[in-house]
Amino acid sequence: MSKLHLVFGGRVRDPRGLDFADPNDLEVVGIFPDYASAQKAWRGAAQRTVDDAEMKFVVVHLHRLLEPTLEG
Repeated sequence: MSKLHLVFGGRVRDPRGLDFADPNDLEVVGIFPDYASAQKAWRGAAQRTVDDAEMKFVVVHLHRLLEPTLEG
């Protein structure tokens, strides 16, 4: 199975957490076939919003959610 990664983000209620203020307003950057390309996309999105402390982008390891028993 591919090691898919999702990159998305949006405004958070507290910059120290992951409680997104409006889930309907999340920005999906994309789904990537490996961590390196996901990290590159995450970095680009994060740099674009660096001056807004309430904006946060994350990388989600979709392969871990889809097949949790495969991870060692």
